[in-house]
Amino acid sequence: MTGVTLPTMSARLAAITSALFSAATMLAIAPSATADPCSDVNVVFARGTNDSPGIGRVGQAFSDALSTQIGGRSLTTYAVNYPASYDFLAAADGAADATNYISALTAQCPATRIVLGGYSQGAAVVDMLGGVPPLGNKIGEVGSAPPLPGSLLPNIAAVAVFGNPATKFSNPITSSIFGGRAIDLCKDGDPICSGGRNPFAHSDYVSAGLPQRAASFVAGLV
Repeated sequence: MTGVTLPTMSARLAAITSALFSAATMLAIAPSATADPCSDVNVVFARGTNDSPGIGRVGQAFSDALSTQIGGRSLTTYAVNYPASYDFLAAADGAADATNYISALTAQCPATRIVLGGYSQGAAVVDMLGGVPPLGNKIGEVGSAPPLPGSLLPNIAAVAVFGNPATKFSNPITSSIFGGRAIDLCKDGDPICSGGRNPFAHSDYVSAGLPQRAASFVAGLV
């Protein structure tokens, strides 16, 4: 045929190479584009007074123990953002932060099982979310915040608190809106959560194995 210019061999090879490269690129991108960013379990933990930023020693021991008991499912953690200082009124900031985080997580990852936890002042944060006054009638000494909205409660699979000041006033987290989904652990002699007089007991939760005990309880609910 006259007037028609056929592509050269090099041009055809270039076109084939380009097509193969494009196909390979699409295959490489596709898995990450459809990957699920949501974990199976998310531990939202409030650290204790003067703990380093993060979830603290008790929170880390608890989440580490839980991760080994959930059958290979993925687990992530969120450190409640609040000062955890001796300004106990700021504990209410932690409750507000936890509520905001749980609300956002529930909207983005509705199937994620949320575990709420706290140690010492962090347990007081959880008390507020459960509608429990952390120090009985002495709310002004710790601050207060609204309980977790009812619309978010179905996403809370379990709750675990340690060294909870409210327990000393006969208000354990097990009597809150979380009910049977909660475990409230107090080390023998801990003056923060009991009538004990051993101040060292309050810092002995990890070595005493109580985070592991809580993890076993929570694993049965998530």
